[in-house]
Amino acid sequence: MTSVLSMILAGGEGSRLAPLTGTRAKPAVPFGGQYRIIDFVLSNFVNSDLHKIYLVTQFKSHSLSKHLQRCWRIAGLADKFIDTLPAQMNTGNDWYQGTADAIYQNLNQIESHDPDLVCVFGGDHIYTMNVRDMIDFHQHNDAEMTVAAIPVPVDQAHHFGIIEVDETGRMIGFIEKPTGPVKTIPGNPEYVLASMGNYIFNKACLVKELIDDNADEASDHDFGKNIIPSLYPRAKVMVYDFSKNEVPGSANNGYWRDVGTIDSYWEANMDLLSDTSPIDLHNLSWPINTYVPPYPPARLTYNREQRKGQINKSMIGTGCVIKDVYMENSVVGYNVHIGDNAHITDSVILPNTKIGKDVILNRVIVDKRVEIAPGTRIGVDIEEDMKRFKVTESGIVVIPRGAKVGF
Repeated sequence: MTSVLSMILAGGEGSRLAPLTGTRAKPAVPFGGQYRIIDFVLSNFVNSDLHKIYLVTQFKSHSLSKHLQRCWRIAGLADKFIDTLPAQMNTGNDWYQGTADAIYQNLNQIESHDPDLVCVFGGDHIYTMNVRDMIDFHQHNDAEMTVAAIPVPVDQAHHFGIIEVDETGRMIGFIEKPTGPVKTIPGNPEYVLASMGNYIFNKACLVKELIDDNADEASDHDFGKNIIPSLYPRAKVMVYDFSKNEVPGSANNGYWRDVGTIDSYWEANMDLLSDTSPIDLHNLSWPINTYVPPYPPARLTYNREQRKGQINKSMIGTGCVIKDVYMENSVVGYNVHIGDNAHITDSVILPNTKIGKDVILNRVIVDKRVEIAPGTRIGVDIEEDMKRFKVTESGIVVIPRGAKVGF
């Protein structure tokens, strides 16, 4: 059988997600009520029966490491592991200098396992994917490298590596985060083909390219900026159409979110509340694994004689105590306490928070361990909110971890 080693790049600083990344790496940011962003890519690999996994970490990794210890430890199983590779300066006196350098500094692990294939995936996106299907595509096409790709609107091209392919699916062009005009998908002028940052390499190809790249002092040591542009003109680099990936038990294929900004993070949480959610969290054929503390079931109480509360189109985590509130289109994590007559709409509330009675939250992201005093109004007067909190251009207000608001 083909042996596969998986390397997940989970060291992202996530500066555009601040303040949610103030004390944690981007992959460790809570998402969807009870998950972490990293849970999605790890679940994809485990559900694909790929159990030799390294997570390459660097920035603010303690929260991520603690989550992995609680949820993702594989013990006592021969040749199966999920382990972290923090920056250790294995090859010199530098921390990881780029995505390619992060893998280069851990070549000893690749050589030790001597796999046939190496998967190099990002650890900070929201999606479900049968990775085995991409591996089959790579081997069927006898490729040296395969890049997963997805269509994105032209106006978002500057955020991605943009790909051109021939009729066989082979890469014939690549530009990393272009600043000028780009070639659109033939027959679809509103979209370009973007790299998802998920790669499969033949082991020998990857090792050679990383060694050569490390020797190039002018390189940024990055897969998108250096490895791919150098490799595709002289080797067979195939492009895998992610929209054709089939996940068992799911009818919605092709959804992938780069939650690199506060707005995209909020939008991805809202996607989960759709009547036809693009990720089915109830799909037991492809479970998203995570760690949830052993809290009791959520408890909702109302005044039966004069009921004012109403909860609609929302997700509520375990351990929550929610009194007579109005809530719509919101995601609430575990162990959240919300007082009487609170009014919460279009908001994301992370775990272990306390929200007083008569509080109004509209289009607000509340980080963990926040306390909001009774009667506080957030998301109602944006100019006033901007004096205290980060507010995005679209009007999403972010309350940082541990804040005490209105006291």
